[in-house]
Amino acid sequence: MKNLSTSPDNTERLAKRVAAEHGLSRSAAEQYIEGGYVSVDGARVEVPGARVAPQQHVVLAKDASLDALEPVTLLLHKPPGYEAGLGLEAAAAAHGSRSQGAPAALSLIGLSTHMEGDAADTRVLLRHFRALECFTPLPTPASGLVVYTQDKRIARKLAEDIESLEQECIVEVAGQIAEGGLKKLCHGLSFNGRPLPPIKVSWQNETRLRFALKGIRPGQIPSMCEAVGLRVVAIRRIRIGRVPLAKVPEGQWRYLQAWEKF
Repeated sequence: MKNLSTSPDNTERLAKRVAAEHGLSRSAAEQYIEGGYVSVDGARVEVPGARVAPQQHVVLAKDASLDALEPVTLLLHKPPGYEAGLGLEAAAAAHGSRSQGAPAALSLIGLSTHMEGDAADTRVLLRHFRALECFTPLPTPASGLVVYTQDKRIARKLAEDIESLEQECIVEVAGQIAEGGLKKLCHGLSFNGRPLPPIKVSWQNETRLRFALKGIRPGQIPSMCEAVGLRVVAIRRIRIGRVPLAKVPEGQWRYLQAWEKF
């Protein structure tokens, strides 16, 4: 009778081989592989469906532990021109379901765009790029900090508290500010017919303003600037709550460290 577990070239799935050799369930074997604990002929392989031949040497690391497979949170420095939407919408866009419009910011996250010198003590794994959700949307023309997470606790925190988390933005402007304009930016303006609460606004240099505000709405900052005679040239978000973008280069990402809290 023909053996259906192997291919015509006598190879089999890596997960099946690991499960058989170590007395594991197929699910556990797949998790160990995706956790970066399995090597084939000395090279780490993270794809459970990879094919291996009988003569190839498959090793499960001695320190392999399913307890260490924690969900991760990634902090991306989004460049202008990329879309960072809510939930899994961006993930679908990154994998080709979008028919038109700006490319998804999620498509920038990968092995090659991990920030050099990331202070987080985390092994970069392919599984870290799956099932990422975004609850920190940013307008396509803007740049700066966008958060992608696999962690349900952080996802819930951002979904529930994003309105109350202070966001800090650097806004490049052109034009001549009206007399008393800075004071009006801090308090005294309205948006969409409603008075705005007090906002912290200060000059960073001659052409850049620093905004620190909560419950920001799309179009709010450009509208505020126009009200005092300024035109927005660029917006870059550098902080959400207590988590800064720090020194992440544009188009790259870093891991949220264990001690960092929004």
